[in-house]
Amino acid sequence: MKGKVVWITGASSGIGEALTYQLNEIGCKLIISARREKVLAEVKKNSNLPDHVAILPLDLTQTDQLPAKTKKAIEFYGHVDMLINNGGLSQRSLILDTKFEVFQKMIEVNYLGTICLSKSILPHFIARKTGHFTTITSLMGKFGSPYRSGYCGAKHALHGFFDVLRMEHEKDNINVTLICPGFINTDVAKNALTADGTRQKKQDEATANGMHVAKCAKKIIKAIQKRKFEVNIGGKEIMAVYLKRFFPRLLHRVVLKSAVK
Repeated sequence: MKGKVVWITGASSGIGEALTYQLNEIGCKLIISARREKVLAEVKKNSNLPDHVAILPLDLTQTDQLPAKTKKAIEFYGHVDMLINNGGLSQRSLILDTKFEVFQKMIEVNYLGTICLSKSILPHFIARKTGHFTTITSLMGKFGSPYRSGYCGAKHALHGFFDVLRMEHEKDNINVTLICPGFINTDVAKNALTADGTRQKKQDEATANGMHVAKCAKKIIKAIQKRKFEVNIGGKEIMAVYLKRFFPRLLHRVVLKSAVK
């Protein structure tokens, strides 16, 4: 991947930040995006080769601005080889208690913003007859869990969209890799929206004990290099994917027993 131009959303923290550092180390030219420009500047400063990191602030909910942001991203290095759709937001609340606006936010950020940005850069990939979409979904895009209904719905939707994108544009030499992380030690739980739309602001035990984010990023890069269709990353929670396929009632009982807010 040395010399490849990679655009990463959600690069200000967590998996996106870890990917920035590791891809920078192996010689990629990066465009990093998130809402917080000052934090992106710190990520750039902390990179081994900051001159190979360009900053492009964006908000995935402002879909009317994403085509212009895409044009700007292409202008940094003259082209983009890969878009890593990592920007997202989680949820921690029961369906009955959750305001409808929270469900809307889950779809706006995790799904609509991601597909709008991907659709904006798709013509560029088609014209160059090469391109790679790497989309960070979740194991929650494969099965459900209490307190995460809106998040699960949006992540399931990403799988449907990008599976079809892969089918329609394989002829254009465009690759799609879906990354499904389980429990990764990031701030995803702290930033998760509660029933009224405010942030949870606290870590949960499963996330705190999850895989180190640097290890997760390393596995993601390996999956990209191998052009994998889909990869599950995490600990024993990965087994739930197979339980869902072969023993859905058993998974139902297991998840209810172990569900954490």
